[in-house]
Amino acid sequence: MPIVTVQVTREGTAPDRSSVTAEEKAAIIAGVSQVLLDVLNKPLESTYVVIEEVELDNWGWGGLPTAQYRKKKAEGKA
Repeated sequence: MPIVTVQVTREGTAPDRSSVTAEEKAAIIAGVSQVLLDVLNKPLESTYVVIEEVELDNWGWGGLPTAQYRKKKAEGKA
């Protein structure tokens, strides 16, 4: 029984949203499950997909919190 954890940022996919929608989560679950069926022959009913939403302040890259990195990149300094 595979268990897959997918982490997504809690930003939403549009400027007026701050999270991933239920429909988007359902599509992620369906897609990941289908990949495991296609690649590893794991039945859909035995695959568990966990979606974790990560707050913007809780991740980063380039040695900086995400908001700072994006600002630096937008200014052409990254």
